[in-house]
Amino acid sequence: MHKIFQGIVGVFIIIAVQSCSKKTLPNRTAVNSNIKIKSDTMLVVKKLDSSLAIKPVIKPVIKQKPKESIPKVIVVNDKFANKSVDGRYYYDLQGNRYWRNNKDGKYYLFNKAMLTDDAFKKPG
Repeated sequence: MHKIFQGIVGVFIIIAVQSCSKKTLPNRTAVNSNIKIKSDTMLVVKKLDSSLAIKPVIKPVIKQKPKESIPKVIVVNDKFANKSVDGRYYYDLQGNRYWRNNKDGKYYLFNKAMLTDDAFKKPG
């Protein structure tokens, strides 16, 4: 039993050492062909071939969707609108809240001016 276990561990170690010793090196012929050594020990570098030159990366053009326009005023039947605790009607559309104007019956997109306007106060 011990000999089988030692054999398996030995084979595993040999495979691990063998696989670690195989290193891949880049091709040196392309680099060496561009450098020539003169007799006075100066290095001269030739221009690289166009196939070895780095080409710029072209980013794809992403077309953005046009933003949907949000209407400022909508007309809604009151039976489809919701009623708030204080008795005012409101309607939610596309994540925006519209409040009912008591004078003309239309629903207007919320803004701060509604807080002081008598047409948007609770019906009396």
